[in-house]
Amino acid sequence: MSVSKVVIVRGKGVLPRKGEVDSKILSRMYDRGVRLLTGQNDIKEGLRSIFSPSDRVGIKVNTIAAPELTTPPDVSLPFARLLAAIGIPEKNIVVWDRTNRELKEAKYRLNIGGSSFQIMGTDTAGAGYPDEPLIHLSIGSLFSTIQSSLITASVSFAILKDHGMAGITAGMKNYFGVIHNPNKYHDDSCNPFVAELFDTSPIKGKHRLTILDALVVQYHRGPSYHARWAETCETLIFSTDPVAADSTGWQIVEKLRKEKSLPSLEEDKRLPLYIRTAERMGLGKANPADIQVIEEAV
Repeated sequence: MSVSKVVIVRGKGVLPRKGEVDSKILSRMYDRGVRLLTGQNDIKEGLRSIFSPSDRVGIKVNTIAAPELTTPPDVSLPFARLLAAIGIPEKNIVVWDRTNRELKEAKYRLNIGGSSFQIMGTDTAGAGYPDEPLIHLSIGSLFSTIQSSLITASVSFAILKDHGMAGITAGMKNYFGVIHNPNKYHDDSCNPFVAELFDTSPIKGKHRLTILDALVVQYHRGPSYHARWAETCETLIFSTDPVAADSTGWQIVEKLRKEKSLPSLEEDKRLPLYIRTAERMGLGKANPADIQVIEEAV
């Protein structure tokens, strides 16, 4: 049986001070993460094995807990520049989230139109949601036209954190920000809804890469930011298997909770069962025995 690969890269010093990112260390983290994930000797060749210059790429960030717990422009835009370096026009790379307000709170400068990176929320004029919902299994939602129409390839650039209902939120649940009614899908620990949402054609058909931002991990009382339970881990996690990425992130949260003498998510009755559901649906690997985890420090 084939295994899925997950790469964990730690960059000591990448967050020298609160609110600052060391761009040189971050660059080494991207370089090593992509090369280890793809098996290529060059980061450009690695990215070309995932993306095509003809792609229109959406980088879906998560800014709901901005400004303290978010993927800031100093982290996401360097990755966007790497995509541009393989021949994808900057205007065809969209860094986006639900609302312009949340993006601005996370220190993004909005940009719509022109030849540079597009930075926008679904509430941007000309974007928005369609009139008719997409129905799939138990999902019935309006999908952001950024995800459904504007882009051809998707990156889930998600914060790794504890979630009071789902157990954890990571790469797959990041796509709750694609739909107009995520509040509808939080019953029963968000199971099976996270998996069934990912299984829709606008998401599964376009998803290429998960990057979990574990630079700071909220290991308890998430998804909002609480400094008491936020650990600076200076880590990025890469995988082309969305389920394996989230399963690995789950184990990191569990490890932090154990180190801090907190109950496991199972003991807290918050197991992220949607990860196992996603595996049963054939979306990826959840069993650690089926996941090759490569860890490296730069």
